Amino acid sequence: MRSNLLHNCVRHFTSEKITPQICVIGAGPAGFYATQHLIKTLKDARVDILDRLPVPFGLVRFGVAPDHPEVKNVIHTFHKTAQNPNVNFFGNIDVGKDVTIKQLRDAYHVIILAYGAEQDRELHIPGENLNNVISGRRFVGWYNGLPVDKDLNIDLDVDEAVICGQGNVAMDIARILLTPIDKLKNTDITAHALEQLSHSKVRKVWLIGRRGPLQAAFTIKELRELIKLENCSTQWRSADFYGVRDHLPKLARPRKRLTELMLKSLDETPATKSNCKNVLAPIFFRGPVEFQGTNAVENLKLCINELSGDNTTGLIARSTNSFEDIKCGLALRCIGYKSVQVDPDILFDSKNGRVLAQHGKVAENFYATGWVAIGPVGVILSTMTNAFEVANRICTELKVEERKPGWTEVSSVLTRNKVQIVTYEDWEKIDQVEQQRGKIVGKPREKIVDVTEMLHIASKESKSVLTNSSANMKIKFKNEAITIAIIELFQRRIWLWLTLKKKF
Repeated sequence: MRSNLLHNCVRHFTSEKITPQICVIGAGPAGFYATQHLIKTLKDARVDILDRLPVPFGLVRFGVAPDHPEVKNVIHTFHKTAQNPNVNFFGNIDVGKDVTIKQLRDAYHVIILAYGAEQDRELHIPGENLNNVISGRRFVGWYNGLPVDKDLNIDLDVDEAVICGQGNVAMDIARILLTPIDKLKNTDITAHALEQLSHSKVRKVWLIGRRGPLQAAFTIKELRELIKLENCSTQWRSADFYGVRDHLPKLARPRKRLTELMLKSLDETPATKSNCKNVLAPIFFRGPVEFQGTNAVENLKLCINELSGDNTTGLIARSTNSFEDIKCGLALRCIGYKSVQVDPDILFDSKNGRVLAQHGKVAENFYATGWVAIGPVGVILSTMTNAFEVANRICTELKVEERKPGWTEVSSVLTRNKVQIVTYEDWEKIDQVEQQRGKIVGKPREKIVDVTEMLHIASKESKSVLTNSSANMKIKFKNEAITIAIIELFQRRIWLWLTLKKKF
């Protein structure tokens, strides 16, 4: 008995606690929110966040409109998470190419897919390949600094533009096209977009919706901003609102407020904004049928729809045999995003453009969160909720029974593949350069849109006190954590020694 007790005590004396190694693929809101919850609950876990780009924050950086800086304040929370000694950001890593999912699963205890939705859905109608029929997603990337979209070929030397879709992305695009350039020049909009928009001749923007006002997908905040735009009138079609007032008493409060705002604008616009330079023209019950033109789009043929079903907000649009034409020189497609399968080992639903996951779980120790898991729905708040739910499930199900190398192994793979790894401290060098350049022209930052330039800046020795201070602070936190761990281990071993002495 004494021998067994001695053996168990010595075994406990010499053993060390296994650190859970977790890898998050995607440094956008879903990835950072999941990480935030994980490190709050699993105090000893190490979380590595990988991203294909050298810069973090995903949709917050590349999706949020430049005239919505308050939405980007969430970056402060992400920055705090990234500064945690148990968290590391590693950018410029193309998962599926530079390192495979299998290699990551072999190296980590848990894998979380959080890489969002990077492709847009197509209409699949004739003429969609005409010049100046543009992806709404790419247009957003163009003015927000997404490197792959910096050279987007777009002609703004036209009078009228149509936007197919009425979600918040469509509203953002309409607002950017119709906002006076003086209101944009002090935002973080890219220099190339600002220059081209300053010469834009677009004066009327059509906003096309397949269903009616009661099914509109935009939010009240987005609508309010648009109808209050300087030197811009909103031209509704009164026929689109036939019978809408009768439904007001039965609507849920958010839908009711949105509908009341549309009706109020419908009643007021002719009298209040009759001599404006620009026009926003939202129309309902119309579905795109064909983009027409010789080389570039000149006309959009629309089918007039009617609604069927019982639920007011969930009615289905069905085409009729009636049509309408709208002249346009620019057309933007904004009917939703979809995700992509970055690695063949990811179970994927190609039809719906998302990972096959049940309540966030793809397979054992393999999870997904955010748009890659649930599709491109909701706002950043809903992404946060989903990320917390998935992270909470991981904390509940996590069983760490063997050591795994984590980043040590993955970094070796990347080194062999000659991948330049960008750390969070490297990103701070890029961040500082962007802010310095922005200060010169009166902007919060001037976004760098070339990956090669980003990597060049990241590889430089930092001469910034701010950057060095930030890096040193993280080292300090890590050293403190190591010191605490050593003290706790020493205390535990003293306790075991005293226990052995007492027994024998």
